[in-house]
Amino acid sequence: MPLTPPEHDPSWRPRTVLTHSGMLRSQFEETAEAIFMTSGFVYQSAEEAEEAFKNSGSRYVYSRYANPTLTMFEERLRLLEGAPACRATSSGMAAVFASMACFLKAGDKVVSSRALFGSCLYIIQQILPKYGIETVLVDGRDLDQWRDALKGGCAATFCESPSNPGLELVDLKAVADLTHAAGGLFIIDNVFASPLLQKPLEFGADIVVYSATKHIDGQGRSLGGAVLGSEKYILDVLQPFLRHTGPALSPFNAWVLVKGLETLDLRVRQQCDSAMQIARFLENHARIDGVRYPGLESHPQYALGKKQMKGAGTVITFDVGKDKAATFKFLNGLKLARISNNLGDSKTLVTHPATTTHRVLTPEARAELGISEALVRYSVGLEDPQDLIDDLDRALKAM
Repeated sequence: MPLTPPEHDPSWRPRTVLTHSGMLRSQFEETAEAIFMTSGFVYQSAEEAEEAFKNSGSRYVYSRYANPTLTMFEERLRLLEGAPACRATSSGMAAVFASMACFLKAGDKVVSSRALFGSCLYIIQQILPKYGIETVLVDGRDLDQWRDALKGGCAATFCESPSNPGLELVDLKAVADLTHAAGGLFIIDNVFASPLLQKPLEFGADIVVYSATKHIDGQGRSLGGAVLGSEKYILDVLQPFLRHTGPALSPFNAWVLVKGLETLDLRVRQQCDSAMQIARFLENHARIDGVRYPGLESHPQYALGKKQMKGAGTVITFDVGKDKAATFKFLNGLKLARISNNLGDSKTLVTHPATTTHRVLTPEARAELGISEALVRYSVGLEDPQDLIDDLDRALKAM
């Protein structure tokens, strides 16, 4: 099926990019992006098939390799991020693992911030060492710890900023410079910030990964992930790994994510505005012991957040009660915010990290990250912020 070249005008601003860029139209001239729900593609002759496989990338041959709907998603996200190249994956964790596994080898060293999502921490602490890769965890906020850990060189560094769930920030420019001086690639999971609020490549990061399941879909429908970086890294290193190991994104999920990108700017900006109102309400509430939100002046890294982020994000964490029983009573008292371990959704979602996303950590490891039995992670949705404040107030008063 012949396709027109991807639509894009370099002068377009983000909302226009998210609505139009990367569009591939078939001969039917459809308005909405098409779902090419096919595993393979046909050839007019055996010679054409031979040529397609000989010149890899000259046309679509198999949806595990590439697919037109995936191309539209990858191109639109690439242009928003400002990255040379992008490849989609079946989930955010597939993106995280593939971003490292595609080039690391036995004897390499990876230095990572310790404040990570539970599955990211599992990759760093459990999976990579099985393949003879040395891993070192540091307090991502402490540049001296990064310097000490990077002595002798490294193959890669990895971090989340803001981190899950404590919303710790990493100085991206400083860590990028330290990583490059040590001979490594700097990889960042940018999911909490989204490509709208933070551009890690502008601060020297080499590779950016996303769980597209979060803000990019933003409506609780689809798993997906993405890895962005240089053309050399994406095409020569990552792409062969993805093709032969198979963490391919479904064309249908790619279509859902393309449609999610169209409203990403509108959703995230509204969610950030609401999150700031809610964070200020919580900060002044007598029953809240501590609020962590990069947009509050009370956040210990407030200045760094202002420097490298264009917004404070959609997630707030706070301590409520003194133990798990009291915190559970609060969670069960919420009516609008629903208990779920996802985030970045159009619906407000709340979770208890100590018993869900970070359950596998030891109590000591959770304490080191500030994940107490009283900690709540609150992902702000698109509801009226005053209704969410009223919902929080009712649950707090009922404790």
